[in-house]
Amino acid sequence: MHAVLDSTPPDDEPGWAGPLGPLLALPGVTDVLVNGPADVWLDRGSGLERADLGVRAALASVRSVRDLAVRLASLAGRRLDDASPCVDARLPDGSRLHAVLPPVADGCAAVSIRRLGAGALDPRELVASGMVDPAGMHALRDMVRRRASLLVTGATGSGKTTLLTALLSLAAPTERIVVIEEAGEVAPDHPHVVRLVERRANVDGAGAVPLSALVREALRMRPDRVVLGECRGAELREVLLAFNTGHRGGLVTMHANSAADVPARLTALGALADMRPDAVALHAAAAFDAVIHLERGADGVRRVVEVVRLVLRGGALGVERLPGPTS
Repeated sequence: MHAVLDSTPPDDEPGWAGPLGPLLALPGVTDVLVNGPADVWLDRGSGLERADLGVRAALASVRSVRDLAVRLASLAGRRLDDASPCVDARLPDGSRLHAVLPPVADGCAAVSIRRLGAGALDPRELVASGMVDPAGMHALRDMVRRRASLLVTGATGSGKTTLLTALLSLAAPTERIVVIEEAGEVAPDHPHVVRLVERRANVDGAGAVPLSALVREALRMRPDRVVLGECRGAELREVLLAFNTGHRGGLVTMHANSAADVPARLTALGALADMRPDAVALHAAAAFDAVIHLERGADGVRRVVEVVRLVLRGGALGVERLPGPTS
């Protein structure tokens, strides 16, 4: 399957993206991938498809792919060269760039762009997309209004950020939401959102501001809801402490293969923060009111497939299924 491009570029085609601009401007595009010369792919929600011949022809050599990768990294304010062959950064529109040069990438530079959504989906759009059914949407809305603390889990591309953003849009407009992220992806339709973005160390290894530090800073900003765009390391300890000291109504996303795997995943992340498994279990069971797990089906539809709560069983963390918002 090939992506078909109109001969007239869309008005919102990002010129900074060079030959990838037409792909990034296509409706529904979530990912654009360059694997090598003339090897360009995109995802519009139904799986990967090969890009138009014109785009592939513009990236037909190893040199052209490398030049594109270096140029995009420069636009993101990052260095990409033989001494620093990997980069993970934000592009001018907020999209996430990952690029790797040889010899780390075999033979040719590899470029991956994760496109941000155009905006937060409202509840009707979540239902229409098949992510959740009407009764499930009602249950989710009730959780947000009751200020339940929620953990949203799933694999990469399962819709965690989409659901998180939509749920935040349901929060009362009088609430102050502080969002902590690695990259600026969460953009809810809400009048009072403050975003803190992680800063990585510079080429000299200095100046880093990690997510764990930003969680602590967020607690001093008079938040009504503390939100962590993705928990993947030692920042888990700060989140658990925050959610157990009166900061209710927060939301966190985390990678997990299934709802049943969430306890093991939490334990592993807790170990990165020097937390014992029993400490993680006690804090997590009290911190989160529900775990909402998503999966992307073979048809490309992202769905809420399970809602569980974390429970203690003999001192160990387990899950117990809840009736709730599954499609």
